[in-house]
Amino acid sequence: MSYTVGDGMVVIGLAVGVVGYAYVTHQSRRKRLEMIHQERLVAMDKGIPMPEFPLEAARTPRVPNPDVLPILGTVLFTLSVGTMILLGTLQSAGGSWVAPLPFAFLGVGLLSFHFLKRDAGR
Repeated sequence: MSYTVGDGMVVIGLAVGVVGYAYVTHQSRRKRLEMIHQERLVAMDKGIPMPEFPLEAARTPRVPNPDVLPILGTVLFTLSVGTMILLGTLQSAGGSWVAPLPFAFLGVGLLSFHFLKRDAGR
């Protein structure tokens, strides 16, 4: 397999982007902690009591969205059925129309799971 200069530039660009994001995140966290430290030092010099608080905010777990399963199931099912129809109409494809069948089954499974779970809650 031969790689081009453009492929190498894309890989280098992605690596620089990931490292740059990590650097900016680290710097912003460091500056925020430094600012909090300075504020606390000034408050201690003036004799103002400062309450203790965690440096990182507590993460609250997100409530799962109940609409994700039917949307994902519908998208998977319709895209795979459309791909099967397209591959079935192409003469050169031969018997490859069955390739998207697992995704169609996955979409139907997600839709049926959603509707069965919804009915079980009643």
